[in-house]
Amino acid sequence: MMTKTIADAGQILSVTSECVPLIKSGGLADVTGALPLALAPHGWRMRVLLPAYPGLGARLDDPTPVCDLPDLFGGTGQIIAGTCGQTEVLALEAPHLFTREGGPYLDPDGRDYPDNPERFAALCWAAMVICRDGLADGWRPDLVHAHDWQGGLVPAYLQQAGLDIPSVLTIHNIAFQGLAPAERLQGLRLDPALFTPEGPAEFWGKIGALKAGLSLATRVTTVSPRYATELELPEFGMGLEGVIAALPRPVAGILNGIDTESWSPETNAALVANYTATRIEKRKLNRIALAERFGLDLGEGPLAAVVSRLTRQKGLDLLPPVIPDFLARGGRLAVLGSGDADLEAEYAALAARYPAQVGFLRGFDEPLAHQIYAGADALLVPSRFEPCGLTQLYALRYGAVPVVAATGGLADTVIAANPASLAAKVATGIVLPRMDAGGLAIALTQLCDLYADPRAWRQIQKNGLKADFGWDRSGAAYAALYAQLVQERVA
Repeated sequence: MMTKTIADAGQILSVTSECVPLIKSGGLADVTGALPLALAPHGWRMRVLLPAYPGLGARLDDPTPVCDLPDLFGGTGQIIAGTCGQTEVLALEAPHLFTREGGPYLDPDGRDYPDNPERFAALCWAAMVICRDGLADGWRPDLVHAHDWQGGLVPAYLQQAGLDIPSVLTIHNIAFQGLAPAERLQGLRLDPALFTPEGPAEFWGKIGALKAGLSLATRVTTVSPRYATELELPEFGMGLEGVIAALPRPVAGILNGIDTESWSPETNAALVANYTATRIEKRKLNRIALAERFGLDLGEGPLAAVVSRLTRQKGLDLLPPVIPDFLARGGRLAVLGSGDADLEAEYAALAARYPAQVGFLRGFDEPLAHQIYAGADALLVPSRFEPCGLTQLYALRYGAVPVVAATGGLADTVIAANPASLAAKVATGIVLPRMDAGGLAIALTQLCDLYADPRAWRQIQKNGLKADFGWDRSGAAYAALYAQLVQERVA
């Protein structure tokens, strides 16, 4: 068997629609931005292929054309190699597909671009060309790691090209599946043999990019162990639970990490006061500043916060009905987010009804998010499903006690406060006893009770501050998976 040494483990092509710090709409970007650095100590060199959205190419250092794509789904394309910080980037320039006034997926009116299937098929096609032909600088990957439905067609194109190269597909959120009408099969350059009732690309009469990736990838992973098991259940599998259950190998659940340097209460310049677990008393200055920022007076109870998309997936329709009782206990609420119009209206109405007790800011502001994590007593994350979640990890990192639902990565990362965990001094948060408004009300009551016990509260805060959710363990897990797949290929 031919093996690779740790010093030269191999070359990885990461295929993604987002990557920090270049483009971000959610947690996917944080993960794909962190992976290259997490893998480097293990000898893996990862280059990140993503679309050259407007302005992205100008942010690359040392841009160099490395591949021409003269026939790329309705126009010409070119791959530009460059760096952004320590990340090696391959930017797919294709103005006819990616030069748009809106965001990565939505037009300025918030609607999906009608050619999204072709846009991200082009990204996957470019990945296949890199694997088949290599780049002008001589680089060729040993393995491809594709992310979500936007990378779902990579394994299909590799198979069609007859390329014997391992592929990993990571599910960050199975709710988004990349469906397209059947009549676009030829335009997506897919073999009709893939589109049969039992075929990998057919999903209830439509083309399913994510299903194709799940069915054809060498290995499927997701972003927490709990979510890996939940995906086989109808309430979480979103119609793909049968496909998941039939995979020749189980889905590998590798927990996401966070960038502990960027998210550090000890060094973050965005904070009014820096602090650590041993200097936690300074945290109160951030709490005071946060209350002022949202126009709140500080009551006798905890200052809770929400930093999230305002959607039902996040369980944020459950919060408004139970907030009055929480406020009656002296609680306060600060909300930063945007999303469903009816939920935005509900939170705006709450802020208008309780102007000194509830604050609502529509949108997202990264520095403000850091200030919220550093100043809030608790962070509310009552998601109906949550593949991993990063927001609760940021909360722990900053000493904000997470109040979470018992699902996905939330369950994997938060140790519920109960008599046993409190006695053992290991509790890090509060877990809803059930996933409904009543369960959230019970959790908020427990939050108020714990906050009223200074010794127990301080212990929970310190436990969170000391928790380790960096990328070391997760990077090692991905490196081991890559090594296994590459060695199987050459054995």
